[in-house]
Amino acid sequence: MGGGLTKGLAATALLWASGAAAEVPAPLSTYMLMTGGGPVARAVMAAGDACPVLTLDGRQMAMAVRAEPADLPLRPTRSMAENSKPSRFPVRVCEAAVPATARAVRIGTRALPVPRRTARRIVVIGDTGCRIKASDNAYQACNDPRAWPFARIAAQAAAWKPDLVVHVGDYLYRENPCAGHAGCTDTPWGYGWDAWDADFFTPAAPLLEAAPWLMIRGNHESCLRAGQGWWRLLAAQPLEAGRDCNDAASDARGDDSPPFAVPLGGGAQIIAMDLAIMGEDEIPPGDPRYTQIRSIQRAIAAMAKGHSFTFAADHYPLLGLNASDKKGTLRIKPGYEAVRSTFGIDDPTLRLPGIDALLAGHVHAWQQDDYGPGHPGQWISGMAGTQEDVTPIPAGRALGQEPAPGAKLLRFDSWTGGFGFMTLERTGRRRWRVELHALEGGVIRRCTIVGRRSACPR
Repeated sequence: MGGGLTKGLAATALLWASGAAAEVPAPLSTYMLMTGGGPVARAVMAAGDACPVLTLDGRQMAMAVRAEPADLPLRPTRSMAENSKPSRFPVRVCEAAVPATARAVRIGTRALPVPRRTARRIVVIGDTGCRIKASDNAYQACNDPRAWPFARIAAQAAAWKPDLVVHVGDYLYRENPCAGHAGCTDTPWGYGWDAWDADFFTPAAPLLEAAPWLMIRGNHESCLRAGQGWWRLLAAQPLEAGRDCNDAASDARGDDSPPFAVPLGGGAQIIAMDLAIMGEDEIPPGDPRYTQIRSIQRAIAAMAKGHSFTFAADHYPLLGLNASDKKGTLRIKPGYEAVRSTFGIDDPTLRLPGIDALLAGHVHAWQQDDYGPGHPGQWISGMAGTQEDVTPIPAGRALGQEPAPGAKLLRFDSWTGGFGFMTLERTGRRRWRVELHALEGGVIRRCTIVGRRSACPR
């Protein structure tokens, strides 16, 4: 844990003579975050409010300041200067470590979800924000819950009563001004708290209350985009100067964080990988990302040893398919050169030893890919709010595709053109039931995972 968090945890026994906690303003948001060091409770407070007191199994504990309110200077972004602005964070972010054995955690009158020793029900969502990007002439109707239904999806997923929520990245999409489009009039934009609140915290509230979260970083949370908010609000690692995406000269460090594992009980686990800046194109050895990604590959191989079942989650699908339809010609892209030029150096066929299943987003659709027992199965769940991809991939064209030499696709299913979320339900030591929940229409796919194999019978 970071120094600030450690010091805050040492300041225990904040008890008043009356035996009652002092009146403190309600947090703007509270949530339970899974990290490599165990669960962490976080609270976002208004700038004028001090960190609240955490009540842990009846004991009161101080919460440490993770990030103070700040108006951050404008830094280079992926957008033109006229479509950029400084990031304002008029909020104080507070945190406190929580023992994995905790039974009751409260901040004021608000109960936080506590981790279960065995996670049996897991929601997987990704690509949730409302897309406003001037360079793509993309102006999603954020004010229309039918066009941007993340709040409805979060409520539906919460009603499923998960033990854990895994978000596979891309939380903030309101990058640029709405530019007069009726569907997004007056929406916040940029990378400050107002955009983070509108795109994620307010609509996600019921799901944040329902279960602990494992947050995966997406390419929209790189330092050139929403990285400042990522580090202040959602990152599992300590917030450190020089690693906070405030100074563009330190972006290589700000865009790098080591993988970590979250136990699911019964010998199962999820490994979280930060591959937010991997991209899709080839990465040459001289690129700083080359060393970073190969280091992550070696680390997850070591983490996967000795476990009964291992999910590995990142934003980019390591073994998935993407497609485009230009002028009536369907083009299928199996995998990414970025993966083959990094992971593929030591593991040319991408067998990824010890990994049973891959979870990802980035493609705004749902997808299931089975490559036989020699490779982990790939699952893509990137359809929880952002404008969806509408290029369907016929199974007949998908089967036989090879994201890496020898990794031949044997079973395939996909769903495009709709919004929803995916669930995983444990049914055995190496068995899971997978369901695709559509925003309109209930469960529309029922699949199984048995070891590295997956199937979605119709």
